[in-house]
Order: sequence, then C-alpha cells, then structure tokens
Amino acid sequence: MRFTKMHGIGNDYVFVDCFRESVPNPADLAVKVSDRHFGVGGDGLILILPSEKAPLRMRIFNADGSEAEMCGNGLRCVAKYAFDRKIVAQTRFPIETGAGVLAVEVRPNAQGLAETVRINMGAPRLLRREIPMQGPPDQRAVREQIRVQDRVFEFTAVSMGNPHCVIFLAEDLRAFDVPRYGREIEHNPLFPRRTNVEFVTRSSETELHQRTWERGSGETLACGTGASAVCVAANLLGLAQRRTLIHLAGGDLQLEWAEDGSVYKTGPATEVFQGEWNL
Repeated sequence: MRFTKMHGIGNDYVFVDCFRESVPNPADLAVKVSDRHFGVGGDGLILILPSEKAPLRMRIFNADGSEAEMCGNGLRCVAKYAFDRKIVAQTRFPIETGAGVLAVEVRPNAQGLAETVRINMGAPRLLRREIPMQGPPDQRAVREQIRVQDRVFEFTAVSMGNPHCVIFLAEDLRAFDVPRYGREIEHNPLFPRRTNVEFVTRSSETELHQRTWERGSGETLACGTGASAVCVAANLLGLAQRRTLIHLAGGDLQLEWAEDGSVYKTGPATEVFQGEWNL
C-alpha cells in the first residue's frame, strides 16, 4: 500500500490515496502506522476517497483507531495533495468531511504547488446538544467550571464539527502539565463522545498561544479545529478580536470568525515523504 506522510504545522498524519489504494480495516491500520517506534509515526491515519458530494472526501482515524469527524490541519494537507496531484484543477474546491462539505482555497507557490490553504471551517456549534455535552440541551456552555484532580478550571465548549473544551490560563503555558489534565478532561462524563481540550494564554486581543490535548491522540503540536474553537471562545469571552493569530507548538495559524458566521483558518501544509506499507 502506497502512503504519503504530511503535516500541518507539526500535526502529522499518514495519508492514503483511496482513489488508488484499498484499506480494508482503517481503524486497525491507524493504530499500527501511527506508532512512532514500530510504525510510520503520526497523530493518525487519513484516507483520501472519492465522494458523491465533492471532488473528494476525507476520513480521519486517530492514533488509537477511533474515527474523528474533522481535522483542520489534516484537511489542509488533503487539499494540497489533491491540488499538487491534479485530482482537482481549481484553486478553490469543496471537500467532504465527517463534519460536512467544507470549502478550501489553495494558495500556490512559484513552482505551482500548494503552499498555504485557507479553509472555511463553517459556523461554530455552541449549544450543548450540538457539541455534545451534558446539561440543558439548548444552552451554551460559557465560563462553566470543571474540577480535575487538584484544580478547578473555567471552560467554554465549542464544536467545529468535533467537540472542544477551551480553557484560558493565567500561568506559564510552556510549564503547564497538559497530559495530566487533558487526559482526564477528555474522558469526563460531561462529554459523552469525549472531547479535545485546548489550554490557552493571551498575549493581546489579536494574539493567542495554544496547546492541545487531542481526543484519541494525546498532545499534538497543532490542532486546526482546536484553533478555530479557541478563536470563537476568545470572542465569546471578550478576549480577542475576530481576526486572531494563534501560536501553536508546531507553528502559527491565522483565524477569523467572519461576519458571515463562518470561521476561516489559514496555514501551511507540508509533504514529508512517500513510502510503502506491507498490509
């Protein structure tokens, strides 16, 4: 089976072109290829498939084999793969995901290859039933409190097609123990489908710093849907403008919660290498 290793600011995945390849058990394969010692290494497996709704479709499997609805960094890489290999000819095109059909815009470099990609991530979902989380189904979860071991955190819940629990901190983000608290929040009964967790600090109203504990993968260098959720949460809390630069461990993303209600995310996508996996 041919595969391509790609990453979006360090959020890395093994990509398989299912226009040409067949993957009979993607959940099992995701666990094996994601292993950084005995496999290819990555935060998960992404399949690039034919679609009846768009030129192509993305399916994403976390490193633990669970299927996720959406991955913003992965989607930028899928857009680059499709554009560079001429699966699509246009710079603007839709891609089907588990969170719906999303529009992408490729920005090529001088060699005609995709360098950065702007994605319409869609409108955030803010009601508890949409996230999903426990509590009154038609209410938002803004400035809610959650107890984790020795700490009580204030959080805001946002879905960008997948659930996010956004926590703003007043301490040094670099020294914060993300695995200790992220793992427990991911599995908190408040979130029946588990949740991604973002820990965030604020430099200014246009600049934020983010670390993410991803559901099913652990801490990752970047999370695109998480950055989108952080942008929304920061606006709901009055901490940021609608256009915000977010610094992640793997690099930077430009986010905008536009007046049309959608969140737009712009960032790079990088191909690392190609290889073969023995099924």
